Amino acid sequence: MSCPKLALVGVLLAWPVLSGAETAYVTDILRLGLHRAEDTNDQPFRNLVSGTELEILERTPNFARVRTVDGEIGWVKSAYLVLDKPAQARVAETEAALAALQAQVDRSNAARQAAERELAQLSQQVDATAASSDAIESTLTRLKEENESYEGRLDLYRGSVPIVWVLGAIVVALIGGFVAGLAWIDYASRRRHGGFRVY
Repeated sequence: MSCPKLALVGVLLAWPVLSGAETAYVTDILRLGLHRAEDTNDQPFRNLVSGTELEILERTPNFARVRTVDGEIGWVKSAYLVLDKPAQARVAETEAALAALQAQVDRSNAARQAAERELAQLSQQVDATAASSDAIESTLTRLKEENESYEGRLDLYRGSVPIVWVLGAIVVALIGGFVAGLAWIDYASRRRHGGFRVY
């Protein structure tokens, strides 16, 4: 063999060492033994399953010296190594990603349903509050009518009590009742809605 050809063969054999470590995967077989001996004639000290990622440290024509992800170094038959992830590993990763997406969709659906239920409850509470407001208006109308009736009766007693006091007491009672009613509605609404005002 001539010198240039010999040099070319030497460069090709040394290329994996010069180019640095490459990543390979155990191909689609059940198990691949990881051996201490270069010719893999000894008992494997570990079995590698399909899709196991390995760092190739050295290659010979039939065997490869590899390092596992957790740092164990040994020899395997290089015929069972491929540079692309095997289909079985890709399918498992795809199925795991699909399961994660399905779980996320399920969580999103559950959150949407919870939001719809809460919206329905809030709508009912708003309707109830509107009904309470109608009841308060009705009560205020009735109170005004009663007040007018009482004012008519007070004309009989106008000389005994100053009219300003009577009118002041009526105004204070009306405003106090209105404010107390609004405060009670606000308190009940906040208690029902976790501290938020909903009218």
